[in-house]
Amino acid sequence: MLADVSGTGRLLRRPELDALRELGERAAEAGWGLRELIGLYLGETRRLWGSLPGIARAPSAAAAARTDDALLGAVDAAISALGEGHERAQHLAVRQEEAARREFIDDLLYGRSDLGRLAERAERFGLRLAGSHAVAVAEGDEPYDDVHPVVRRVERELIARFGEHDVLLTTKDGRLVCVAASSERVILDAFAKYAERPGTGHLGARWVAVGREHPGAGGVVLSYEEALGALGLAERLELQGPVLHAGDLLVFPVLLRDRAAMSDLVRTVLGPLTTSRGGAGPLLETLTACAVAGYVNAEAARRLKISVRTLSYRLERIKTLTGYDPGDALQRFTLETAAMGARLLGWPQEPL
Repeated sequence: MLADVSGTGRLLRRPELDALRELGERAAEAGWGLRELIGLYLGETRRLWGSLPGIARAPSAAAAARTDDALLGAVDAAISALGEGHERAQHLAVRQEEAARREFIDDLLYGRSDLGRLAERAERFGLRLAGSHAVAVAEGDEPYDDVHPVVRRVERELIARFGEHDVLLTTKDGRLVCVAASSERVILDAFAKYAERPGTGHLGARWVAVGREHPGAGGVVLSYEEALGALGLAERLELQGPVLHAGDLLVFPVLLRDRAAMSDLVRTVLGPLTTSRGGAGPLLETLTACAVAGYVNAEAARRLKISVRTLSYRLERIKTLTGYDPGDALQRFTLETAAMGARLLGWPQEPL
């Protein structure tokens, strides 16, 4: 091709450029790097240059210069075509790898694949599912995707500290997910730290929920579901975050397991609060604030942004309407349980 260009001064033809693109693709598939590939072609060009007909037989310096220009143009076009084909193959490989990774993650988190086959695929992505794993899920004010700056920041910090062995970082449904072996619990602690405080200019996660450790591939699914359940409870109960451990929240799924009994408790104990002026909402908030403050009235009033006198009035109204005294330990427990159930059920906004 170079010999023909040196003799005619022509441009490279489309079939030649297409062939070079195909060669670039094949080189990438065979494992040649782009720098190596370009080095080979430029080295061969340099070796041949002086023996090309248009150079060796040039009648004058001006003719040689014109031939040099034509050859450099051809080499430029050839290298561009090689690079284009090489990059095309690389992009295709990345897309295929990402598709395979995304399919694996879906199967892993939802348990939709044969466990033996899943364990084999997991090794490719750095996980050994024979041991126990736990899953942490971070949720922010905006959805996370693979190119979100917070995701990149967390990924960079985790890889720098722990490498890529027995840990998997991904995004799912707008959340950031980390799967780590139970022996590497420090990884989940670091994940929670970086997700909560990703650095200047980035908003940290609202909540980071950590599921319990479970063995095998099915254990990843259980831990992931526990973490999602903890996020759901955090939303409904307005729990203080940002880090929530599913093991600390086991009482809530137990309470919800018998919804009929919980509805009956809420209706019986707290139903009379709906007759209060302003509805049940402010009195429910009062019960919750008192529980969080350990029934220190000054602290509860500060949280509610009301006076201690107003707080005392509300507590007296609760006692009068419900018949349960917040000052009595056993009756207080009944009120707190009913208030917790009300928040889980969305009452009074949602009918029981």
